[in-house]
Amino acid sequence: MTEHKPRAWRNALAVLAALVVGWQILHAVVGEVALRSPWETVAYTAKLFASRDFWPNFDETMTAFAAALAIAVATGLAIGMLLGFSRLAGEVFEPVLVALYSIPKVTLYPIVLLAFGLGMQAKIAFGAIHGIIPIALFTINAVRNVRPILIKTGRVMKLTTWEMVWQVLFPAAIPEIFTGLRIGFSLTLIGTLLGEMFASQRGLGYMLMNGIGLHNVDVIMSVTFMLVVFAAVISSALLAIDRVLHGRA
Repeated sequence: MTEHKPRAWRNALAVLAALVVGWQILHAVVGEVALRSPWETVAYTAKLFASRDFWPNFDETMTAFAAALAIAVATGLAIGMLLGFSRLAGEVFEPVLVALYSIPKVTLYPIVLLAFGLGMQAKIAFGAIHGIIPIALFTINAVRNVRPILIKTGRVMKLTTWEMVWQVLFPAAIPEIFTGLRIGFSLTLIGTLLGEMFASQRGLGYMLMNGIGLHNVDVIMSVTFMLVVFAAVISSALLAIDRVLHGRA
């Protein structure tokens, strides 16, 4: 175990170094018109952090993303637990969820705008739409894979449905459920940013689209860099927790 951790850190640093070198090479090939070097991007990002105009957009995105993720997790877990525990409901509605998941979410955005209008509500709804179904599908499979002896034991103890879910199903299925939460995190972030890019006057997605419209390569590179770093750090932490949970299962 002690040897594994230094090896993992070395691998991560090697991958990071390779990405930076590749980025620098690509910048040398493409040029300043379409790309900035890693060092220029980091410098402009620091300058952006010092700007007062940046933080309201950052707060807007994080607020919308946090709300969308909370809705996606709560709704996805509820649907997954219900359909996973009830075989009949699962057989009827799981194909519907799979069919909905296959629909390109961008096509639903006009409906979201009509229902919620422009602003925070539409971004939250669009972000949640991306995260609910994968969390629900992973939860369904996780509940179905719970050992039958645990469910029989709960029934022998005459647990209520809520007690069965909270005391038996959820603890036993948490490793697989957490994998769904990890994927739901990434998709919810993508959905929130897409919502800001299509119809919003604030947020990091709006800054990105505005930079594209004005061909401001510095803003495009800096915002993209921040989003990649944020997603990579959180996803790495969630992946580490996921591995621990699966190791204990």
